[in-house]
Parts: sequence; structure tokens; C-alpha cells
Amino acid sequence: MSQEFDVTAVGHAIVDVLAPATEAFIADEGLPKGGMTLIDQHRAINLYDKMVSRDELTQESGGSAGNTIAGVASFGGKAAYIGKVAHDELGNVFSRDMKKMGVSFDTPFLHDDPTHTARCLINITEDGQRTMATFLGAAALVGPADVDPELIKASQITYLEGYLFDTPSGRAAFAKACEIARSVGRKTAITLSDRFVVDRWRTDLMAFIEQHIDLVFANESELLSFFQTDDFHKAARYLKTKTDLAFITRSELGSVAIKADISHDIPCYPVSAVVDTTGAGDQYAAGVLYGLTQGLHLETCGRLGALAAAEVISHYGPRPQVSYAQLARDNGLI
Repeated sequence: MSQEFDVTAVGHAIVDVLAPATEAFIADEGLPKGGMTLIDQHRAINLYDKMVSRDELTQESGGSAGNTIAGVASFGGKAAYIGKVAHDELGNVFSRDMKKMGVSFDTPFLHDDPTHTARCLINITEDGQRTMATFLGAAALVGPADVDPELIKASQITYLEGYLFDTPSGRAAFAKACEIARSVGRKTAITLSDRFVVDRWRTDLMAFIEQHIDLVFANESELLSFFQTDDFHKAARYLKTKTDLAFITRSELGSVAIKADISHDIPCYPVSAVVDTTGAGDQYAAGVLYGLTQGLHLETCGRLGALAAAEVISHYGPRPQVSYAQLARDNGLI
């Protein structure tokens, strides 16, 4: 492969459906507020029908790693994506959106299978919290055959979406990608994605990170769950023993970059109003990954992440609505 990439992401290729919701709706539907619940196709159709009756419904390509890689591209990074979509309307939408953002996306469509492209139904309450119900569909079928060795070898960092750890085929794809990356001296990164993923797979995730991963992304809730403690600083010290580098987000408290004996506290960028927290962690990772591939200081990488997160929570949707490259230049970061 003649082209070099800054970041290649592996994740669930999902189309997001977003709509405002009341606290009562979240409770009536039995959805854990602020979390992600996996649902089957029947439940997805039922919940979608209730959401489409709202005037402010929006639909756009998402998926955690997909959002991150779109952010990397918006910063000006050379980005690629591995994820599975069906050969249907939403699959075409996802592929078109990726390529429009400048992301290389060549994973073969799923053919000769009744499984549809995945969708994430996101209900957003007045406090900006997003409650997700996800039908994985074709997205869950990512496997080792989808991992292009030449693409991984050509990428400075391979970034893995923790949600895929739920499936055996996803884990196998992760392992293959990491082994290829490590064989040529490339770096690997993973996001823990959700505390429910951590709760389900704590021991396996720990072993995988120790064996395969150079960089971990997590929020404070995921970190505390990972090490089963309510002491943030203790959990951060534990994480240092598991990976070379980590970035931990702490909502309004900002974020922390940790590496060996080095720690940087990174403040949030102010926003006039929190509209929708969907994609905040994804875009934070985008800023950090872009900064790392450009050889920037760890604190600057964290500030790029904080800037991207501030932009994305100021509007509906998980992807940038402005050029992150221009935003970073305006703020003196690149």
C-alpha cells in the first residue's frame, strides 16, 4: 500500500438516529439513562417508530470509532476505517458519509445476508445526556477477514472501539490488527467505550490491554469500574501499570494524560450550552490521536481533544460541524 495513514479505526459501523426525549420517556422504555443498551431488531423497529414522530429527529452516520476517525480527518489527519455495513440504504449512507469526510473506507459490504446495517437510537434529555439503544446488525459481523494487513501496516496508530469486544469475531479482528501493527513497530490504542462493557469483560479486557495495547482512552466512570474502586487517583495509578499511555476524561473536571511518572491535568474548553453529549469522548480521542501522530506534546494532544469535545457537545450529533483544523489554528494549538 503506497499511502500512509495517521490512524485506522476498527469499530461498529452505525447510523445514529437522534431525538429529544423526556425523563418520563426514558423511564417508561426501561432504558438506563446515560448508558447504552443492546436491542434486537423487533425492539429497534418499535423504538424507532416512537422516535420518528418527533419533529427534531435527525439521522446521520455514527458509531464510536467512526465518529473518532471522522474527527481525525477533520483535523487534517490521514484516516481510514474498518467496519461492516449491509448493502442497503443505510449502508450506502454510511459509506458515502465516510468518504465525504475524507476517510478511506473499503471494507466489503455484507452481501447475501438478511442482516441490516446497524442503527443507534439516541434519546437526548434536557440536561444533554444521551441514552442509547443499539441494534448492531451488520456492524457486529466485523471479523479478522475484514482486517487488511497492508492498511494496518501503513497506519501510525490502529484504534479499537471497545464495544466490539462483545463479539468473538470482534476480538479476533482486534487481535489480528494488533499483532500486525506490533510486527512492524506501529502503535495500538483502545477506548473502553462504556462502563457496561467494562463490567462484562473486565478480566478479558485487562489481559488484552496488557498484551496488545499501547494507549488507553477511558472516562472516569469506566476507569473506576475497571479497577473496582471509587478512588480516581488510585485507579489512575493502576492503569499506569497496564499500558504505556492513557487519557482519562472527567466531564467538567477536564481530563488527565498519564504516562509513567508524568501526569498532565487538562482543562475543559468553555461552551455556552451543553446541547448533546453524544460523541464527546469520541471527539476527544480524535484530537489526541491527531496530536500524537503529529508528534505534539501530550498536553497539547489533550487540549486538542478537549477542544473537539467542546465543539461536538454544543450541537446535536456526534461528528464535527466545523473544521477542527481551523478551530485548532484559531486556538493556537497547531
